[in-house]
Amino acid sequence: MSKNVVVLDYGSGNLRSAQRAVERTGATVTVTSDFQRALDADGLLVPGVGAFEACMRGLKAVRGEQIIGRRLAGGRPVLGICVGMQILFEKGVEHGVETAGCDEWPGTVEPLDAPIVPHMGWNTVDAPEGTRMFAGMDADTRFYFVHSYGVRHWVLESHSEKIRAPKVVWATHGQPFVAAVENGPLWATQFHPEKSGDAGAALLTNWVDTL
Repeated sequence: MSKNVVVLDYGSGNLRSAQRAVERTGATVTVTSDFQRALDADGLLVPGVGAFEACMRGLKAVRGEQIIGRRLAGGRPVLGICVGMQILFEKGVEHGVETAGCDEWPGTVEPLDAPIVPHMGWNTVDAPEGTRMFAGMDADTRFYFVHSYGVRHWVLESHSEKIRAPKVVWATHGQPFVAAVENGPLWATQFHPEKSGDAGAALLTNWVDTL
């Protein structure tokens, strides 16, 4: 029986490309903003593109932060992609404006410190041993990034251990930034698995296999 995945529609992200990419894993995928369906799905994918503040506004409009929180409280898997990862952090700062995020992890989303921004293109990541997210992949596997903001500092505080100690994955563009996090049922990637070819397909398969 195939797994049931909801791609959360809150007005942000390339919903159809995310849907098609997850469908290729064999999962049944629905794009919806329906609260109960998002809560009940085997897996929830939270996409996101654009500004942190606009994404948080859209997320709250469909009670998305409540959906994420309730799913995680019950150990139900959630995968955030791009700004869908960024909004899981404590806050975002854009053009001097600070916006509260979902606060699942400590940290601030801020402008990348690099000579060329946005960071656009293929890059390797430095994943710790034992990640399920990157199981079966070589160290030189590349993923597709397109972003101007990221989390450049990870401070492990007590409230970040709500689930269990996270596995933090780094990449470098100018300076290191958080490329992905695996934290029990909560996974997230700054890069776009749905645009990362075979590597992204392998990662999404690894995620669906945990559902």
